[in-house]
Amino acid sequence: MSVRDAFADLVLGGRCAGCDRPGVTLCGGCRELLTSLTPFRAWPDPRPDGLPPPTAAAPYADQVRKLIIAHKEEARYALARPLGQVLATAVLAALGNHPGVWVCPVPSAPSTVRQRGHDPLTRITKAAVRALRRGGVDARPAPALSVVRRPDDQAGLSAERRTANLAGAFALRSRWAETLTDQPVLLVDDVITTGSTLSEACRALETGGVPVLGCAVLAATRRHRPSGS
Repeated sequence: MSVRDAFADLVLGGRCAGCDRPGVTLCGGCRELLTSLTPFRAWPDPRPDGLPPPTAAAPYADQVRKLIIAHKEEARYALARPLGQVLATAVLAALGNHPGVWVCPVPSAPSTVRQRGHDPLTRITKAAVRALRRGGVDARPAPALSVVRRPDDQAGLSAERRTANLAGAFALRSRWAETLTDQPVLLVDDVITTGSTLSEACRALETGGVPVLGCAVLAATRRHRPSGS
């Protein structure tokens, strides 16, 4: 927990971001929930072209949904570490037998980062990498993508319109091309809905000569077909 969050909880009277129970930012019950999640393969339906196998740690619902929103939109920074550990479980499941991995987050537009006052996915990705390294996985962050064209708001768009809206939105940063050549790379994001964002991010990497093993996300919306664990 950050000093700011701890101060707010102590002086102002905090509430759990997951269940709204009075107390700290993340109560014991919600923390236990996060540690008991079982990652699953979460293919969107319909499945977009070019999407590598996506693995989600949880459905995007209930406490998990509230925690993701609280960290992203309310800047409750104390949630970055537990959400990073959740993302790490999805990365491990997606990684298979590879002993190491480069973890590449889907970037947000700079204007979005300025509006929020922080970069939620970058923060969570760094926490996930630290958790993976503590567990003996040679994980490294790879901020290899940039936003080169800001798409319109995706809310309310169909899968087809989301795909068209995102076309050409991302590009591989040239300095990363050589580093990631012939390396295991996983794309990460907070939530998968139609899969169009991850598919376009994958296209940008692979166009630059960087193959992608798969995708790992914190949560999947109900527009997916679970298949196995």
